[in-house]
Amino acid sequence: MNKHLSYRSGNPVLSKSTFTTTGRLSQTMTINGTVNKTALSLLLMVGTGYLTFNSINPIILIGCGIGGFIVAIVTVFKKEWAPITVPIYAILEGGLLGGISFMYNSLYDGIVTNAIFLTVGILLSLLTAYRSGYIKPTENFKLGIFAATGGIAIVYLINFVMGFFGSSMGIMQIDNASPMSIGFSIVVVIIAALNLVLDFDFIEEGAEKGAPKYMEWYGAFGLLVTLIWLYLEILRLLAKINSRR
Repeated sequence: MNKHLSYRSGNPVLSKSTFTTTGRLSQTMTINGTVNKTALSLLLMVGTGYLTFNSINPIILIGCGIGGFIVAIVTVFKKEWAPITVPIYAILEGGLLGGISFMYNSLYDGIVTNAIFLTVGILLSLLTAYRSGYIKPTENFKLGIFAATGGIAIVYLINFVMGFFGSSMGIMQIDNASPMSIGFSIVVVIIAALNLVLDFDFIEEGAEKGAPKYMEWYGAFGLLVTLIWLYLEILRLLAKINSRR
């Protein structure tokens, strides 16, 4: 049995049936094509992030946040629209991340640069390890990451609900430098990073199954979602560490 036929992804935008196709297609998904789309999406995101990094505009931040969420939902349910929606999503998320990064950098100078280098370093390291066969996403590995990601999502949801009552979980606060809070952030960063391995495996499955060409954009979308999560969690972790000084 092909190792990819049974698949679980911790990424909420990727599911077991995402790459299911019927019949033969004249143009099919390739790994190189997905890499190119991912690179273009990252370029768009970084470009708009750079434009919004020098100031905090609440209207822009809220607009980009809501717009990005809506476009993401549309992309999940209308995958064939991905060549159009994914670049838009990258631009909107870039605007949001630029403002968030500015706020973090205002608190701790240089933290954004460190977070970017760490995110890129983790991406390249895990990609190299995956391609070299040092990390093999077995079924138990996938199930473990899936369960851990779900658990983290529940913690986020609880903290979000508590925010409506003027409270929050201590381990989520960036000014909480307790060992438990920092330890929680380290665990979340590790889980977010390991989701990249599942995304690599998922994209490889799509290429092997001959998914339609537009799925290259959808594969890039999945990677983008994980990278954004990883970057934000690294920012949170570095902020907690810096607050101890």
